Amino acid sequence: MALLFIAKDPNTNGTQCPTAWVDDEAKEIVIQGWKAGEALLERCRETGSIPETEAVLRLPIRMVDALREACDVADRLGVR
Repeated sequence: MALLFIAKDPNTNGTQCPTAWVDDEAKEIVIQGWKAGEALLERCRETGSIPETEAVLRLPIRMVDALREACDVADRLGVR
């Protein structure tokens, strides 16, 4: 199956907005979100470094249902 679309941010026009998918082959939840600004990155770095291969993304709290659904889909597919 590979990449399964879950949802886009419900409060946007449907393009260029936060999105959630489940990749059952890679066993990952895939998220498109807004890039974190430098102030947020600095606060995140207080917990530890952020490797070049990783990113900090921001999602509106209204995406919680989409993230829960992605987790539920991953569970149903046995993606663990």
